[in-house]
Amino acid sequence: MSGNERKADCGRRSLLVATACAGGVAGLAVAVPFLTSLSPSERAKAAGAPVEVDISKLGPGEMTTVEWQGKPVWIMRRTPAQMESLAAMADKLADPKSERNPSEFTPEYARNDLRAREDHKDILVVVAICTHLGCSPSGPFESGSNAQLGADAGFVCPCHGSTFDLSGRVFKAKPAPDNLKVPPFMFLSDTRILVGQDSKEG
Repeated sequence: MSGNERKADCGRRSLLVATACAGGVAGLAVAVPFLTSLSPSERAKAAGAPVEVDISKLGPGEMTTVEWQGKPVWIMRRTPAQMESLAAMADKLADPKSERNPSEFTPEYARNDLRAREDHKDILVVVAICTHLGCSPSGPFESGSNAQLGADAGFVCPCHGSTFDLSGRVFKAKPAPDNLKVPPFMFLSDTRILVGQDSKEG
């Protein structure tokens, strides 16, 4: 290779390196604002900040799952028939009135058969973690569709067989010692819920 050819080859390499570096810097310039825009949200989630949820598209009998404090939270819109069935469940449940550890598992406004706020009785909001050893239950199952629930509707923990009704209340003689936890929550409107906060002052 002649001297001129070597010079030309070096020039091409320098151009390629410069172009790659420029491209990398440009890519970084695009990535940094994007990552920065995600950071506050991730930090807020890690700190347990409230999570706003739109339930406008949640139909009767349907459920959605959101994350709060790193935990799954179920939000379910129960049908009138499902709500009616819950009133007759007391004899089958270990803690029908949510009297066990109420300050830890059930806010005062949810200490009722439906474990719901009075102005939105159809909406169930519970942390989807079994109170036995922390597994995540499955469901909801309709009446007669799950052998462990039998004729009842509800949720089943696949780890050790604890079962819960559609209010998140544990059935008798199950490993779970308590009902599923109801997190702090409030309605911002008929279609928006704030999970993790239950007062405007909070």
